[in-house]
Amino acid sequence: MRRPPEVTDDERWFRRYARTTEPRLRLVCFPHAGGNAQMYHGWAARLPRDVEVLAVRYPGRQDRLAEPCIEDMATLADEVTAALLPYLDRPVALFGHSMGSSAAYETTLRLESRHGVVPRRLMVSARSAPHRANPTGLHERDDEALVAGVRRLGDLGSEVFDIPELRELLLPALRADYRLIENYRPASPPARVRAPITAYLGESDPGCERENVLAWAELAGAKGFELRTYPGDHFYLAQQEAELVADIIKDLEA
Repeated sequence: MRRPPEVTDDERWFRRYARTTEPRLRLVCFPHAGGNAQMYHGWAARLPRDVEVLAVRYPGRQDRLAEPCIEDMATLADEVTAALLPYLDRPVALFGHSMGSSAAYETTLRLESRHGVVPRRLMVSARSAPHRANPTGLHERDDEALVAGVRRLGDLGSEVFDIPELRELLLPALRADYRLIENYRPASPPARVRAPITAYLGESDPGCERENVLAWAELAGAKGFELRTYPGDHFYLAQQEAELVADIIKDLEA
């Protein structure tokens, strides 16, 4: 009986959305707390054919459901950075949404300091700068409070928590992610990246104050910082996907 091929670390960590075998750039996308790589499945069709999407697959969900969740930022960023090494034969840019923004920032720091790779751009969405974040302590509260806290941010598939079987399946990853992001503390003072930073924000996001998002400018490289805003709440990127990806294309070419 033929043994199935082993899954390498890079294959385990990324879902690849590609329309070419020879990309000129790879866009690494980090999901939000409780989220998964499926969030970025439509992006490849909106991006130029020679941009490959690598959507990060966190442990503890979907195909990695049997694996323990990662509950500290340093371990997550170390693991993603190591898994990215085979893909660094092309320029990379990093995009993160909510918790994923902080993970993208920490991964950028590691790429730059440990491997001499400066991403084309660090793109952070729906997240205060790390040194301006205000943890809510939701990961320490009961299941009802945790789900209610997520729903307060906006409605992106939260109806799954009304189905007992799915709720039981999904809550451990959600709680682990909230524990990770609420216990995360950047270096003091926070380290600047060499890459330029663009921040994206929903105008009605109850989880981010504009001034705290603007504080990402304090961490940007010499090419600077830009803020883009869109109609919508914390999950604006689902409703504004076409406009957001069009702006990302512009930002990648800047």
